[in-house]
Amino acid sequence: MSWHVWWVFSGIVFFLCAVPGPNMLHVLNRSAQVGIKRCTMTMAGCLSALVVVLGLSAAGLGAALTAAPHLFGVLRLAGALYLVYLGIKAWRGAGSVPQDAPATMQEGSGVSENTGVSLVPAEQGSHGGAETLSTAMANPHLSMRVLWRDGFFVGLSNPKLLLFATAFFPQFISPHEARAPQFLVLILTFLALELFWYSLYAFGGTSLSRMLQRPDLRKLFDRITGVVFMGFGGVLLRGRL
Repeated sequence: MSWHVWWVFSGIVFFLCAVPGPNMLHVLNRSAQVGIKRCTMTMAGCLSALVVVLGLSAAGLGAALTAAPHLFGVLRLAGALYLVYLGIKAWRGAGSVPQDAPATMQEGSGVSENTGVSLVPAEQGSHGGAETLSTAMANPHLSMRVLWRDGFFVGLSNPKLLLFATAFFPQFISPHEARAPQFLVLILTFLALELFWYSLYAFGGTSLSRMLQRPDLRKLFDRITGVVFMGFGGVLLRGRL
């Protein structure tokens, strides 16, 4: 692989990853919910999905989809339905308290189901104002396993990644050179650029969480998130991505 090919690939991927999609939106929302430190599990889940999809591409997924076009339809349908499910879940749970949240949360701490962030001012929290934003972030109700799992499935359902892996990615592989090293370089490049943008969105989510202590803004944000996810799923179902 020449440097020219690598630079072209890197430039395209840089802007491709920058476009707000399901992965970036999910990272943004999770960082607002649990903070940057715990959001690394969400990033790890998304990146794990990236490795799986691009690894399958390296193993010949593109050729398999060419031979069996219906397989792409199945993947597209599954991904679209999962995105719609996430959207409905975010919309219905906007600003609400999770059923499995601690009793102190349910009795007035104002923790959003989709964020786990305290939505009340410090002076209105429990224990004389001890229930602050930092406390809510330090005790999120979402486990590390759930954070990773959701990130992984969002990553798998990302239409941008599916299309890139099956159609665009193999175009940068020279048939006259060993394929494995080329795939390795491209996959590592993709991972590095994706992680760069995840980090930017995660920092944005932490700043956003400070704004979303107001219940009305939290509810609005959750519903916008839900609409966007459902929109991605709907567009994918119609085959426009």
